[in-house]
Amino acid sequence: MRARGFRAVAGVDEVGRGALFGPVVAAAVILAPDRPVRGLNDSKLLEPERREVLAERIRERAVAWAVAAVDAATIDCVNIYNASRTAMRLAVGRLSPAPDFVLVDAVPLDIAIPQRPLIKGDARCHSIAAASIVAKVYRDACMRVWAEVFPQYGLDAHKGYATAEHRRAIEQHGLTPLHRLSFEPVRAHSLFPLDTRLQLELFDTVGAA
Repeated sequence: MRARGFRAVAGVDEVGRGALFGPVVAAAVILAPDRPVRGLNDSKLLEPERREVLAERIRERAVAWAVAAVDAATIDCVNIYNASRTAMRLAVGRLSPAPDFVLVDAVPLDIAIPQRPLIKGDARCHSIAAASIVAKVYRDACMRVWAEVFPQYGLDAHKGYATAEHRRAIEQHGLTPLHRLSFEPVRAHSLFPLDTRLQLELFDTVGAA
């Protein structure tokens, strides 16, 4: 992209899309060409300790970085696809300086900035990989905090994903206010399951606003 005249190219990615608990988190990163970060890769392919090291280096050396989150209640209202796009759009909007081009993992965003969605972008593009690492480390830190609030769910271990341990905890202890009621198997344990038609109506209302 820099060969085409763009000088502030941001990579954007989200994490937590498949979790049963908590927010979806997105990050946007503009890497500095003269301060490279070695070893960038899809955050899912890195060991936690390596992610922490890389996230710190990214935050220190990047031209700009930003994080945004969309909570479980909003996910239930607008669905996870739209919530993920919203989180990524918000992260891009928080960058200073603002980017003049955006590389995004897979999905297009509602932004006025030129962009290019890349399938498996976190494995193909350093700036998207950097964003995935920053977002993952941020969300994992949030899960460690919530693990202290809800210790019976083991959130510090599985980070809110649908592991056997998490499913058993839901069956034994019920749901917290931060579980995603529109997701299975959470929906099956909810006293007030969110109807799909209502979910669509809520999304239409939010979109109209």
